[in-house]
Amino acid sequence: MEEIKSIAVTGKGGTGKTMLATLMIKMLTEGLKGKVLAIDADSAMSLPYTLGMKIEKTVSEMRKEIIGSKQVKRKMEDQPMRTVMKSILTQGKGFDLLAMGRPEEPGCFCVVNDLLRYGIDTLIQDYDITIIDGEAGPEQLNRRVLKSIDVLLVVADMSARSLETARSIMKVAMAPDNIQVKRAGLILNRFRDDSKPLKEISDKIGLEILGCIPEDKTVNDYDRAGRSLLELPDDSPCLIAVRRILKQIVPDFASNQKSL
Repeated sequence: MEEIKSIAVTGKGGTGKTMLATLMIKMLTEGLKGKVLAIDADSAMSLPYTLGMKIEKTVSEMRKEIIGSKQVKRKMEDQPMRTVMKSILTQGKGFDLLAMGRPEEPGCFCVVNDLLRYGIDTLIQDYDITIIDGEAGPEQLNRRVLKSIDVLLVVADMSARSLETARSIMKVAMAPDNIQVKRAGLILNRFRDDSKPLKEISDKIGLEILGCIPEDKTVNDYDRAGRSLLELPDDSPCLIAVRRILKQIVPDFASNQKSL
């Protein structure tokens, strides 16, 4: 089986993409013998919240320092990009986190995207696997922040709007002049037994369904209380579902797991 080095998560806002990214980070740090890098590539910066982490510096803030101080710019130019990016990583329990942050003004993403792209290209080499929480919708793909993705997971709930957004994202992702995606799949969140048949959904979106995550009251309770999803109990239905998804797409993780 081919080695998986990067997994990117996207989807319509509010469908649970950051929840999925968080639980994959939790599962991989606990069940994979290796180094995990988490990247919050969404300007909404939801990932640090669900991870229960405080970010000291973002890529956007670093960019602001560079353009605001010639001394800082010269200092950074004298260092390898890997060293610069490592200086703004936030350490979690078993993983490191890089956050893009918010732009300085509406629509001002270009330089931040360049820095983030360089950061991903340089840092990813030092880790066994990277989980990227992307922007809602196809924006991140359109801006080509990522050069290539081993696995692209598009999250949708059972609403017609989120499923249509998933279809639009895949249309962008699979365009000949866009980033290289080796494998893509749909993750259905808040899935219920009375939902539409999976084959009907898969045929409509034109995308393989890699997993279904049920409604989980514990996740909702943690979110309302502001608790980190890393603290979810092992018997959480969401965690069990995410474990199954990872066993499908990450061979090294699957080999380290006991059968459910």
